[in-house]
This record gives sequence, C-alpha cells and structure tokens, in this order.
Amino acid sequence: MIKKQLLITTSILILLFTGCVERELLVEPKDSGSNTWAEQTNVNDVDTSDLDENLSETETMISEESNNVRKKRVPFPVSEYSHLSSSGKATIKGTIYVRDLNGEKVLGSGTRLYLNPLTSYSKQWYRESYIGGQKMEKADARLFNYLKFTASNSNGEFAFYGVPTGSYYLIGTVKCASECGYDKSKNIRIAIQVSVHGSQVLEQDLTKITD
Repeated sequence: MIKKQLLITTSILILLFTGCVERELLVEPKDSGSNTWAEQTNVNDVDTSDLDENLSETETMISEESNNVRKKRVPFPVSEYSHLSSSGKATIKGTIYVRDLNGEKVLGSGTRLYLNPLTSYSKQWYRESYIGGQKMEKADARLFNYLKFTASNSNGEFAFYGVPTGSYYLIGTVKCASECGYDKSKNIRIAIQVSVHGSQVLEQDLTKITD
C-alpha cells in the first residue's frame, strides 16, 4: 500500500514538474525593441512617389532647376558592388532635422532616407552632386539593388536595421519654408558618411544648418 502511494505521489510530482517546464518553454521572450520607429510611422504619410527606378539619385532626393548639361557618371564599378554584403546585424538610428533662422529644429517628418554604399560611383555623386551642386546623368539601374531605404516618423526619428559592415552615405531631405528664410517650401538635402561594424548600434543624427 505504501509503495503504491509512493508511486502515485512520484507520478504526480513528475507530471507537475514536466508541466511547469513545458509552460516555461512556451513563454515567448520579451521583445525589448518592440516600440520602434516603424510602429509609430504611418506609411500613408510617407512620400514614396520618387521611387521610380528611372530616377537618378539627384532627382530622387531634391528638385533642382532645369539644366540641360548633366555631369557624366563614371562607369558602374561592378567588381566593387559584387563584394558588398547583402545582409548584416548593425543598426543606424537617429533624427533628421535642420536648424532654422532662430536655431530651432525643423524636423524631417515622414520623409524617406537611404543608405548608399561607399564606392567610387557614390563618391563621384557626393563630390559632384551633393557638394558641387551639379546635375548628373541618370544612375545605372543596378545601383538601386544596393540602396537601403527607410522612413522617419512624425518626430523625424529613423532607423536602419540589418545593415552590413561597411561605410555608407546616409542621405535624406527636410522640407523647410519661411522658417528657413525661403519664399516657398524647399527640399533640403542632407548627406553624411557613416560606418558600422558587426552588430554595432550607431546613433547618428542627420542634420545641417540652413544657408
């Protein structure tokens, strides 16, 4: 009788123990990054009308005065791009904004940003178009396979996830009008160079002071 009771008691303990283990295994880990910019961004508020693959980098990021003379691009460096990784673990996040005449922030709300890998092709764009202000020939369609896009939320906050190790131009625009001393709304393009490695989390604002 005693052996039978011990056997029953042991069986109950085993069931209880294994049941607890099963319940513990079924509990999903807490997602510490659940409250991200993406959940706060309404995609309907993001202007994606410039995602046409036929648009050049200059045309996608800023509206410039018509000019028939365009800077010729260097040949697309296939070998440079073929060595680029397509996936990674790094994160780049920050806020996009400009400073107005009073030094106040004008946020880039619901605007598109992108990462452009640092190559001889993008270096020419940065030097001739962004710094030099020249209009360039349309970009080679293959370039768009290597750009990484995201969008800012209503507070100008943005984030890129799964970024491969390497160096990039971080590029975006902010609309600014009378507060920046302009007669009408203008798209202010901003571009800076950033680098990430491994699973690094880089916090980098994209900003400039208006002219």
